[in-house]
Amino acid sequence: MFGLGPTELILILIISLVIFGPSKLPEIGNTLGKAISEFKSATKEVETEAKAITDSDDE
Repeated sequence: MFGLGPTELILILIISLVIFGPSKLPEIGNTLGKAISEFKSATKEVETEAKAITDSDDE
């Protein structure tokens, strides 16, 4: 995962706890999860459209 080991992930978590505080972290995580999910679905949609276009060009 981006070449990050467990030590780096723990360090990032500690820094984010200090910056945002424990009450904001679940909200930030939820927002980040939704953004990643939307990005994945948009990527799949673009991939499907591109495949449909290339398939129609072959005919």
